[in-house]
Amino acid sequence: MAEGMSDPVECHSGYEYAERPVALHWEGERLEIEAIEAEWRIPGGKRFRVRVKDGRVFELFYGELYDEWRIHAV
Repeated sequence: MAEGMSDPVECHSGYEYAERPVALHWEGERLEIEAIEAEWRIPGGKRFRVRVKDGRVFELFYGELYDEWRIHAV
């Protein structure tokens, strides 16, 4: 997760929080998500594999228990 950021992932929320990520903050940059390549539920949260506009791929994890996002560059 990005140091010192309370919301490293911006997401669309409809009937529940974190339905679809739309942007992420990585190394001081705001990166818009171009495509969600995969998404799945795991015990305690959700995972997304996303591609940003410059082609980089990230895996995002939203932990529902602690209301926390984690970002990993792939």
